[in-house]
Amino acid sequence: MKVNVQMTITPKQKRVLDFIKSFVKDNGYSPSLHEIAKHFRKSVSTAQHFVEELGNRGFLQKTDNMARGISTTIQQSGRIFKLGIIAAGEPIEPIENPEPIDVPLSMISRKGDYYALEVKGTSMEDDNILDGDVIVVRHQKTAQDSDRVVAITEKGATLKVYRQKNGMAYLEPRNKSLANIYPKKLEIRGKFCGLIRKGD
Repeated sequence: MKVNVQMTITPKQKRVLDFIKSFVKDNGYSPSLHEIAKHFRKSVSTAQHFVEELGNRGFLQKTDNMARGISTTIQQSGRIFKLGIIAAGEPIEPIENPEPIDVPLSMISRKGDYYALEVKGTSMEDDNILDGDVIVVRHQKTAQDSDRVVAITEKGATLKVYRQKNGMAYLEPRNKSLANIYPKKLEIRGKFCGLIRKGD
């Protein structure tokens, strides 16, 4: 059944919802509250109020403690395959029979090849990527500073934040108890595009 958005939310709320959908379509990820506030020239608290109201009406979902945790609930999905399990410092453990999974099209909106991996460990927990989550990855061999990437080092595969400083590339965990990784060899295998929470 098609929902008549204009009849169920206010014009202001609809403008916010349309901006979020357009932002996801253009960028492949959701806007932060700061970006919503800046676009509408409002305070962050006002942007948060709109997001909460849209969430209460069933048009948005918000993942707590995640900068880009906003997602639209009225969306189509696409099918990719879960190819393996990634644990810090270990080779990617392939799954014998790759499992097809449906993911929101917003996660795979850009051209390219996508796959999914199951996360083992807590090295990215400060980014709300938890043990048992399934991450959606766009296959690529390059990265920009602050991208969350699947990388291969001399010690195995890992999911980390890619950093560059003074011409040196290194990997940053998102767990305050863990140290940065300065690999001798570094190969980028893909960029993080989103996650599917265990149990969702």
